[in-house]
Amino acid sequence: MTERKPPGVSFETWADRQIREAEERGDFSDLPGFGKPLPNLDRPYDELWWVKEKMHRENLSFLPPTLVLRKEAEDALAAAAEAPSERAVRELLAGVNEKIREAIRRPPPGPPLNLAPIDIDEVLREWRERRTAGGTGDPAD
Repeated sequence: MTERKPPGVSFETWADRQIREAEERGDFSDLPGFGKPLPNLDRPYDELWWVKEKMHRENLSFLPPTLVLRKEAEDALAAAAEAPSERAVRELLAGVNEKIREAIRRPPPGPPLNLAPIDIDEVLREWRERRTAGGTGDPAD
């Protein structure tokens, strides 16, 4: 922190002097983006721009819980297709099914879920068919 503003000196003059001295010392020359144009100047103004940029920088997203659950169910089905055993398929889908049942009992905010619990036996039948067709056997773990 720099020294306090001396009495009798206007704040603007004092602040300008602090900035000028910092520039002369090179305090601002190693800042990210130094000497580059400001990004996104051509975009329309968005008062939440800083929130969106922070979420992008930290690889975060915010979706309604129903959309997150739909995506989780989709990912679980894809993972089940590659699972090494029937037990692994059942464990993957049982967890998602419990979340789906809970969302049906007490709907979360957001768009409708439009999702029913996954038929694990049907997924396992398809899983076995792919294993048999692919010649990998049928590990029924």
